[in-house]
Formats: sequence, C-alpha cells, structure tokens
Amino acid sequence: MTIRRVWMIGCGTMGGAMLRRWVASGVLRGDQVDVINRADRALPDDVAQGRDLPAGALPDAVILAMKPQQLDEVAARYATRLAGVPILLSILAGVDAAALAARFDARAIVRAMPNLPVAIGKGVVALDSPTSDERVRAAVVAVMAPLGLVEWVAPAQFDAVTALAGSGPAFAYRFIDALAAAGVAQGLSDSQAQRLALATVEGAGLLAAASDVGPGALAEQVASPGGSTRRGLDVLDAGDALVRLLQATIAAATQRNAELAAAARA
Repeated sequence: MTIRRVWMIGCGTMGGAMLRRWVASGVLRGDQVDVINRADRALPDDVAQGRDLPAGALPDAVILAMKPQQLDEVAARYATRLAGVPILLSILAGVDAAALAARFDARAIVRAMPNLPVAIGKGVVALDSPTSDERVRAAVVAVMAPLGLVEWVAPAQFDAVTALAGSGPAFAYRFIDALAAAGVAQGLSDSQAQRLALATVEGAGLLAAASDVGPGALAEQVASPGGSTRRGLDVLDAGDALVRLLQATIAAATQRNAELAAAARA
C-alpha cells in the first residue's frame, strides 16, 4: 500500500508545514493533493483547493488538519461521503482514535501528532492507531518519514508525547527568549542577545544530536570545576529547579490533552 492521493480537510499552520515539506521532498506531488478549506491559502504549486470534497473516488488517505473544535461540524458534513476511506489520518490535538471512530467509518484510523519543525524535515511525528494492518502502518510511516523522527506511541502515552514533542518547540522558544533576556540583563543589546541565544541553542542541539553521549554528559564537558559555567549550572541544579519546572510544564500540558480527549469522546 502506498499513499499517492490525499485529501486534506483544513490546512492551517501545521497542516501547511507538513504539506510544503511533502511536496518539497517529493513524497507527494502537488497535483496529488486536494485541500478543502474555508478560504484560499498560499499552497505549493498544483495543489487544488476548494470549499467541498472533490467528486470521484475516495483517495488513499484523508487528513483531518482543521481546528479540533471543528470536528463535529466536519463529521456532520463529510462523514457519509468519506465512508470506507482506506486511511483517515488525524492531526487534531486532543482527539483520540475512539472519538474519530465514533464519527467516521474508515477502514483504518491513524492519529498523528507532528511538531512545527516538520517544516524543515527536523520534526517529530508521534503515531497511534488501533489497526494492526502492517501495510497501513508502513504506508503512514513512509509518508511521514520526510518530516523527521517518526515513532509509534502507545495510546496511554500519547498525551504525554503530545506535551513533550508536540508542545515542546513552544517551550524551547520560550527558553531561547529567556536566555536572550538574561543576556540583555547583563548589558547586551536585545538584537545581539537574540542572535547569540538562537545560535547557541541551534549549535548545542545539533551537537547533542550528533554526539555519542547524552546531553547531561555534554553539560559536564562544558562546565570546568570552579568555572563560570559550573556556577550557572549550580543555579539551574539547585533543588532540581529546572527539572521541577519542566516536569510541571509537561504535566500541565499532558493534563490538558487528557481533558480535550475526554471532551471529544463525550
């Protein structure tokens, strides 16, 4: 099984990032995709867009990429037309497979949680599906592969993975801003501090990804005994301050994902 024909319902920031990467990587051509949206958007060349589903046979996959709160509206409008679609693939946050199955009669339902760096092929895509059809699972992995790291996740862990990887870029951006603001507090200009913070985090991330030791070990390599880096790490490590802050952050996002999933099932 290969995904060659796609209908995408909704195409906002995340859906658009995925679509542009798919076309740029060659995994899909623009003329293999139809986008159903409320208003025209800037999309890759040859991608058709309109206000209703195309006529003719169902595609290989339908991707739900609208806002999660539009789920019932979309189901009421399109569920009958989409009955029997080979793959229904949803990137709706807080909407689990059971909620999708209650609204759509698809042969296979796959839930995906991408994050924004999929736009440059450096994202994370978490997948979950009740289907055991290896052809379906392989086809979904193949189409997601150009977006970055692709991993199947157990349903019970999906909310946590969504909080860590799906929301994680937002938390990382906050850290970059905070790192720059700390530089400004020490006398750097705002623009220079932003450049330095961004380049520092980019380089550190690339090095960590290429290293054969973990980030914790790399931090120790940077920190000389009695040096300035060690003094700064002492602040972050005191009482596990940074760990506790991020644990609370991920726990809050995980809990909200669970609340949204419960509401979608109701």
